[in-house]
Amino acid sequence: MANDVTNVVIAGLGGQGIIRASDILADAAFYSGFDVKKSEIHGMSQRGGSVSSDVRFGKKVWSPMIPMGEADFLVLCDRSQREVFWPYLKEGGVLISVDDIPSDKLPHSKTLNTALLGVLSTYLPISLEAWERAITLRLGGKLFEANRQAFDIGRSLISQATK
Repeated sequence: MANDVTNVVIAGLGGQGIIRASDILADAAFYSGFDVKKSEIHGMSQRGGSVSSDVRFGKKVWSPMIPMGEADFLVLCDRSQREVFWPYLKEGGVLISVDDIPSDKLPHSKTLNTALLGVLSTYLPISLEAWERAITLRLGGKLFEANRQAFDIGRSLISQATK
């Protein structure tokens, strides 16, 4: 990264696990020794409205909010949100979306976000151990193994969609 702060916007619709996905990213970055700031916007989320979370990490982060045009990564959990959040992605930033994930290859329909995080993980200076620790913390339980597999599937994909 050219700057010392990495900016990630995760966006989708209410009920898709946007907040949990951003919690996993924030935890993994924290476990890797970065200063992390996170914010969420989830108005009308229970009615299927837009939900987004900004995650910023680096040596020192002063604000949790990512200004428009400064996101290094935009992770879309629902393609309907592309136009809404596209202005946040900076020139040369990376778009990671549900279109990058072959949903028929996922072990469970509820593991899409974890697969998206797997794709994102290939771009970030966060150790695999930190990701696994964060996934275990946030997704332990009966779907843990399915989420771990989905994360690995995401890591195996090469993102074709760049700005």
